[in-house]
Amino acid sequence: MAASLSTAEATTLLGVKPATLYAYVSRGLIRSEAGPVGTRQRRYNAEDVRALLGKQATRRDPISAVDDAVQEAVGGALYWGAPVLDSALTHISADGLAYRGQDALALAETATVEEVAALLWTAEVQGWRTLPLRARLNLSAHPRAALPAEAFAYALAHAGAHDLTALDTRPAALPAGAARVLSLLYATLERFEGVPAAPDLPLHARLARAWGVPHATDLLRRTLVLLADHELNVSTFAARVAASGGSSLQHATLAALCALQGPKHGLAALAAYDLLAHAQQRGPRSALREAARLQGGWAGFDHRLYPQGDPRAAYVLRALAESDWAAETLNVTQELLKLAEAETGEKPNIDLALAALLHSLGRPAEDTLALFALGRTVGWLAHAIETLTTGQLIRPRARYVGL
Repeated sequence: MAASLSTAEATTLLGVKPATLYAYVSRGLIRSEAGPVGTRQRRYNAEDVRALLGKQATRRDPISAVDDAVQEAVGGALYWGAPVLDSALTHISADGLAYRGQDALALAETATVEEVAALLWTAEVQGWRTLPLRARLNLSAHPRAALPAEAFAYALAHAGAHDLTALDTRPAALPAGAARVLSLLYATLERFEGVPAAPDLPLHARLARAWGVPHATDLLRRTLVLLADHELNVSTFAARVAASGGSSLQHATLAALCALQGPKHGLAALAAYDLLAHAQQRGPRSALREAARLQGGWAGFDHRLYPQGDPRAAYVLRALAESDWAAETLNVTQELLKLAEAETGEKPNIDLALAALLHSLGRPAEDTLALFALGRTVGWLAHAIETLTTGQLIRPRARYVGL
């Protein structure tokens, strides 16, 4: 293809009329220049035309529009890579984690769950003061659940069907809707634990009260803040996909809650809990050997996004070490960490830190998932809000490889 094209050549290649070609030029999509001296002709940049042709082909058929090498690269990138979505919420780097540009570990020092929620939902830390933090739904209509996550699912499904504001997707209404969803889950946990609702308490205090662990109130606050969001993990991506189809915040959160409950995601914390229980009973070496035999690896260790170690785990374990009530669990945990790092160099991730926290509190294994879900709901709702606000449908294409 020549460096520049005539009007006839450019319109023929693009399959458009001259008026459309001129529109492309006015929008900056194709550069043009004066033609031969003494004529009124224009010449059009061939490279720009070729690039625009590629975009048109990709919109029509994003799979066949690229060659085999590119297809293979894109297919592989689906694992910890593409699809890549623009988001203004959370930034993960080798150095740490930030919510809207604010260091998450620094926020954990003093911020409440409500303040972090407002930051992620509205970009204003103090925005929580105007959010309704009462569920305003009849929780007695829900079936009794055997596990906290099951109770959350019942509540979200019921709210999605019966909350009159559920399908109000006006941007201005979304933060208030998110607050109702978050409050609903804390009220649901209170009902599950058989304690009266305390909607006027801070959310982390409601959790500590429901679990009967007032001595851990502040550590629960810090942990919930660090769990608030972690970019496009499996459950968060599920929330975004559901929201992109127009689902309510309640149903987008339900989709995320379902996606959380897999051994490669939220249930990894339960496996880490079992690993610590084994270490307490039969020693760290036996626990690691048995986990490797049964699972082919160790839950609670390593994180691909943090080559130098998960800063959230380090923070929670350090806070546990500073407490005066977690010594017994922490001693076993530290022995386990030293042995694992000596053998493989792997450092703990947030799953192991949650397991150590729940063991220290004397809470059952299923509460690791409940804590994870309560913390991450803030981020699920933030991503659902961001998706609903853009109005874009998340609909990847598949490359057919069947017969």
